[in-house]
Amino acid sequence: MSIRPVKRLVAAKPTVEGAGVHLRRAFGFGNTTDFDPFLLLDDFRNDVPEDYLAGFPWHPHRGIETITYVLAGTVEHGDSMGNHGEIAPGEVQWMTAGSGIIHQEMPKGDQAGRMHGFQLWANLPASLKMTAPRYQEVKAPEIPEIKDDDGTHVRVVCGNFWGKSGPVDGIAADPIYLDVSVPPGRRKTLPVGTTRHAFAYVFAGSGKFCNASEPLAVPTEAVGWLDTAPPVAADNRSLVLFDRGDEVVVQAGDEGIRFLLVSGKPLEEPVAWYGPIVMNTQEQLQQAFKDLEKGTFLKGQK
Repeated sequence: MSIRPVKRLVAAKPTVEGAGVHLRRAFGFGNTTDFDPFLLLDDFRNDVPEDYLAGFPWHPHRGIETITYVLAGTVEHGDSMGNHGEIAPGEVQWMTAGSGIIHQEMPKGDQAGRMHGFQLWANLPASLKMTAPRYQEVKAPEIPEIKDDDGTHVRVVCGNFWGKSGPVDGIAADPIYLDVSVPPGRRKTLPVGTTRHAFAYVFAGSGKFCNASEPLAVPTEAVGWLDTAPPVAADNRSLVLFDRGDEVVVQAGDEGIRFLLVSGKPLEEPVAWYGPIVMNTQEQLQQAFKDLEKGTFLKGQK
């Protein structure tokens, strides 16, 4: 067994999206190679309603899948296929945009004004860029939960893990999407297929991800840490990108640690990306925007 070294660790950066939603971006809109088949991860946790209520009004997508996972508050959604509903804490919306879809996502906080959740974009292979759009909404009770003897808790949103299968199916990149909680002071080894790209996103507590036989002290900022003594742990809103290997080892801190652990098979295809549309060539990208202008963006939808 080989432990995956930490290739890079960065802090999610503040940004504004949609109609004025303040969020943190862990990665996206840069070099996609290291994260292939994933394109972007946004952390839209916010406790100030005026910073998120404007939401994400109607906008198009083509060539990707968007995965929204809610922890607190709710997100109302609607799309051009006629789907409409609301995802609540612990629930997931997995939308395959394929040939084209127009949708909106409108966050609403809980009674305390909290709106917590994540959105991940997964790329589609060239063979499925123009596939029919598909929508999967997963309620909290449908997501398998595993509790190990040492108290480690895992929710399996997608893929197979420790003998359980997540409810989201038929995804081209064969992703594994886990919500992992490790109790205070525990050291935990988690399997990850050798051929996959993998990352962890820490959103509660802190811990150390291990490079070899001992925990690695990892910084929590993308730049500037080389000139100072780096922090000893990855903490809240830290993204950990792993190199190759077949297992991830984490040492939980005094408050425990909770993180998303996501992996997928790299597509290794060219990426042409502008805004909400991701294709393989500039010509395909230009065609998508021409389709929007001409009103022919939605293929075979009423």
